[in-house]
Amino acid sequence: MINLMKVVVIGCTHAGIAAVKQILTYYPDAEITVYERQNTISYLSCATYLHIEGTVEALADARYAEPADFVKQGVNMATNHDVIRINTKTHCLLVQDLITKKIERDTYDKLIMATGSVTAIPAISGVENPKVLLCKTYDEAHDLCTYAAGQQSVAIVGGGYVGVELAEGYATAGYQVLLIQKPAHLLNTYVEPAIADKITELLTAKGVHVLTNTVVTSFQDAENNQLLIETNHDSYHVDMAAISAGMIPQTDLLAGQVKMAKNGAILVDDYLQTSDPDIFAAGDAVLSRDNPSTGATYAPLVSSAVRQGTVAGINVGDRRLRTLGTQVTTGMQIFDDTMACTGLTLAQAQAAELNVGHVEYTGTYRPGFMPDPHPITVELLYDRNNRKILGAQLLCKHDVSQAANTVSALIQNGGTIDQLALLDMLFSPNFSEPFNYLNLAGQMAVEQEHGYWRS
Repeated sequence: MINLMKVVVIGCTHAGIAAVKQILTYYPDAEITVYERQNTISYLSCATYLHIEGTVEALADARYAEPADFVKQGVNMATNHDVIRINTKTHCLLVQDLITKKIERDTYDKLIMATGSVTAIPAISGVENPKVLLCKTYDEAHDLCTYAAGQQSVAIVGGGYVGVELAEGYATAGYQVLLIQKPAHLLNTYVEPAIADKITELLTAKGVHVLTNTVVTSFQDAENNQLLIETNHDSYHVDMAAISAGMIPQTDLLAGQVKMAKNGAILVDDYLQTSDPDIFAAGDAVLSRDNPSTGATYAPLVSSAVRQGTVAGINVGDRRLRTLGTQVTTGMQIFDDTMACTGLTLAQAQAAELNVGHVEYTGTYRPGFMPDPHPITVELLYDRNNRKILGAQLLCKHDVSQAANTVSALIQNGGTIDQLALLDMLFSPNFSEPFNYLNLAGQMAVEQEHGYWRS
């Protein structure tokens, strides 16, 4: 075991917390210092919409760790501290206490960058208007929910995961909701148009006004303390707006000092080590290895952050554990329906120049003689050259979230449509047909490829 003199972790949300836990376990003699801009740590931002709709009583309930938890274990937890400069050649940091404004110098032997991401704020005239709010951090979520308490209508700019969840939360809470998406479909980087259209129908049925192929051009103050939103098609009056237009890696501290991707994400190897051997990085700050395409992807997800932070913390003193990469497996509940997905979309597979095959299975998740045999849609993507599964998306009123995890595990291990078609899965009319819906989607793909491969 290597004894570390000092490890500094910059950022303490999900990746940073996971890293600190492993350093405490594997390197108990290490001196650990954590710098975090916020006063709180560990906020799960997906709880924002759950709080809005009333499922989660208080935003603070969605914090799973507190600074004091680590202080008790000997960690120097410097919250409300901003690292303003890193000199990788001298292993030095300049840090500002955001309360006293005092600037101090610190050093490190090993550094873990877990600085995360920030909301991508589009270049829209008037976006700085106080009625236009963000929702990523705990403080931003608190401000958003506080401001919304006295309002009746809200516009959400961006129809990705955060935007759709916010729309669901506000609609459930009784607000008038306008959801504006620049691309032609909601969740365009996660699902096929067929499922995106069904999600739009679910939102519309609950009163959400969904606009796609729409670009916001300006925010302006209007009469009655309202906000005027101008778009490339029309204008709309609302009480407030929330921005959810994607995430940008927060990596400016290492600009020009380690290798980065075009979007600013830090490039790391399978051990989460950067091009500087004394610096590791994890979470929203890094580019991840994408298993379906064998390339790289930017996956700002809590699930990726905790896994990468774990690996970085274990490897910071001794390179011993490789990351498994990602399938970007995600899921969400939209009113009474569950959408879950893993791997590539058709557009992403085509962009990766893969010979992609695609089938869409529709049926019921369990036999028709059972109560509520809800319809299910399964989109399955695979490589026609080697028959390996590339991705899957599911939508059903039944909870199909674990089905996405099943396909994720198959992709992780190079599973094929032939294996999926006959995968041993339990049968009970309570849960499925004799052939599970994943089996049936796999069988459609096998039929499309003119039968099973010889084994």
